[in-house]
Amino acid sequence: MAEATFTFRVDEELKSAFSEIAKGQDRTAAQLLRVLMRDAVRRQQERHEYDAWFRSEVEQGLREADDPSVLRYSDEEVQSSWRQQRAELMARARVKKA
Repeated sequence: MAEATFTFRVDEELKSAFSEIAKGQDRTAAQLLRVLMRDAVRRQQERHEYDAWFRSEVEQGLREADDPSVLRYSDEEVQSSWRQQRAELMARARVKKA
C-alpha cells in the first residue's frame, strides 16, 4: 500500500495539546492521527452501509404494502390475539404456582 504525506496547518496550542494526548497513549501524534483517520473512514462506511440497508428495508416494506397478496390483520384482530395469548400464559403461570 502506497503511503502519502498529509500536511495541514493547526495552531500551536492545539498541536501541543494533541501531542500530549498522543504521548499519554504511548503514541506519536502521527500515529494517533492515523488511528483517528481510520476510525472516521470506518464510521462513514458503516453509516453508508446502514443507510443502504435501511433504504432497502423501506423499499421492501413499500412493495409489500402495495402487494395485494400480502395477508393483513386489523388492529382489533391483533389486539384480540394478544389478549388471548396473554390470558393463556397467565393461566399456565397460575397452574405452575399451585
